[in-house]
Amino acid sequence: MTTKPTTPATPAKPCCAASRAGSGIAAVSEQPSSPSLLESASAAVPPRRATVLLPAATFLMGTDYARANPGDGEGPVRPVSLSPFSIDVYPVTNADFAAFVEATGYVTEAERFGTSFVFQGQIPDERYEEVVEDTLAVAPWWCLVRGACWRAPEGPDSSIDTRMTHPVVHVSWNDAMAYAAWSGAALPTEAQWEYAARGGLEQKLYPWGDELAPRGRHLCNVWQGEFPALDTGEDGFAGTSPVDAFPPNGHGLYSVTGNTWEWCADFWDTGFSAAPSQDPQGPAQGTARVMKGGSFLCHASYCNRYRPAARTMNTPDSAASNIGFRCARPAP
Repeated sequence: MTTKPTTPATPAKPCCAASRAGSGIAAVSEQPSSPSLLESASAAVPPRRATVLLPAATFLMGTDYARANPGDGEGPVRPVSLSPFSIDVYPVTNADFAAFVEATGYVTEAERFGTSFVFQGQIPDERYEEVVEDTLAVAPWWCLVRGACWRAPEGPDSSIDTRMTHPVVHVSWNDAMAYAAWSGAALPTEAQWEYAARGGLEQKLYPWGDELAPRGRHLCNVWQGEFPALDTGEDGFAGTSPVDAFPPNGHGLYSVTGNTWEWCADFWDTGFSAAPSQDPQGPAQGTARVMKGGSFLCHASYCNRYRPAARTMNTPDSAASNIGFRCARPAP
């Protein structure tokens, strides 16, 4: 019998999004096998999505922010030049992903595994012992839930019917790549994502300035209250929000801060001294991929990664209730 853990008042180790690799969980289903993850992503023509074309530019990437998480590799601040590219105005929504699945018959990795990670507070107490297989030792608020997937975000009997304009979640990096291939796009590089998210501001903490909630106004969906025990939802949401719930940044992009982490194309690395300054692509190989933007679980007392320069990583087969993505394309 799985007993709902008592959440610690002060989390001992950062774990912004649960990972299948190194979780120590023995109950994970066998890894999905053929058909190829990209095999079904070549069928019908995808619907058009709103995008923003960003011209060639040079910006200061990274930060020397004193409160950055040690080991994340946010710095040093360095000039990076980008060729023109376009990027989605919104993260991919449940409606968008449903169109992809309907057109291609694609099955996500979470569905093939039979499990995905759900934040403890999203699981009804009466369903906990029934659906939870195990929890992460380093972050017991992450629960491995049977049947959790993009169309059932909290597991069996949950639904996206009222959340079609929310970002799709429980998508792995591999799933995001399959959607991008179908839509004739790609995942943004970390440099593209960060430049777009900054909204034209230079070295500001947030896309709108240096204050998280200027004059008490909430401009993104993050955690208020005491993490991980209580989200007071002062920004209007406890969990994901519609992708257009808060104002866009200076480039016209919505939901680049909080709400859900967004996959980037790059392999994870923390050393930038040898990175090219023109259109960096990240290291040539690795075991994890970059995620940017933070999520509705981010809180200043624990994870202040809801900043354009902030970054974390996950294995490409991992999925959770706070991970989504958006797409980018090279300029014509």
